[in-house]
Amino acid sequence: MENTSINKKRKKRRIRWNNVILLMFILIFLTILIISSIKIIDWIKDSKSSEKEITNIQENTEVIEIENNQQTEIIETFEDENEIPKTSPYWTYIEMNLIDVDFAELKRKNSDTAGWIQVNGTNINYPYVQTNNNEYYLTHSFEKKKNSSGWVFMDYRNNKYDFDKNTIIYAHGRMNNTMFGTLRKILKNGWLNNTNNHVIKLSTETENTLWQVFSVYKIPTTNDYIQVNFVNDIDFVNFGEMLTARSNYNFNTTISAEDKILTLSTCYDDNVKIVLHAKLIKREKK
Repeated sequence: MENTSINKKRKKRRIRWNNVILLMFILIFLTILIISSIKIIDWIKDSKSSEKEITNIQENTEVIEIENNQQTEIIETFEDENEIPKTSPYWTYIEMNLIDVDFAELKRKNSDTAGWIQVNGTNINYPYVQTNNNEYYLTHSFEKKKNSSGWVFMDYRNNKYDFDKNTIIYAHGRMNNTMFGTLRKILKNGWLNNTNNHVIKLSTETENTLWQVFSVYKIPTTNDYIQVNFVNDIDFVNFGEMLTARSNYNFNTTISAEDKILTLSTCYDDNVKIVLHAKLIKREKK
């Protein structure tokens, strides 16, 4: 009888502990569910706010396509055209329209406005900003409101008035296709096989420029492609060759010591980046 009583007590203890453990698992699950739900709600809220802001900016900013016959005589090209085959898409690119933007209203809304970027074959058609660090616009919108969507911004180390040897523009790769979300398209055949997509257009307060894409790739997070200062021309050319060799697609384009590079960078996931590089081929001073 005594053994039976002891066994019953032990069984009751096991049941109580099992209930405690089960309750702990339920509480942990509910905590995770609540935190996840809050994050999802915040993500949706920030996304809607960002989309509204983008629509407002795009509807109230005049982005003019400058026809070739309207472009000024102060046009510079940067290739040795005698060395470019007549079959190269370069000859199509160099005839493409530039874009011109009036920045007065954008500057009134945000004095950090540095330019406007347009990437063919994507939704990227935004003003970009620059401040004194690379953190602020990861969590703030164009109107400087707290927002996890962030905004498109230029590396604080770059000169926004005169493009450096490597000018870098960042943005979040949002899953609702805002910011640099559609930069994911550049790794797909649909984007790569359309040569009209292989150009980027920028407009600033001082000039309008056209850039030819020469490298696109996905890579584990690294800082080696966001170098902005170079020891000499050899260092820069080696840098350009490294970027070219990484490309998922052969654009049949080389980098020389005289070139200037534009780099776009965004997150593919927490540990991987999607990167695009283009070189300056045409410039019109305002």
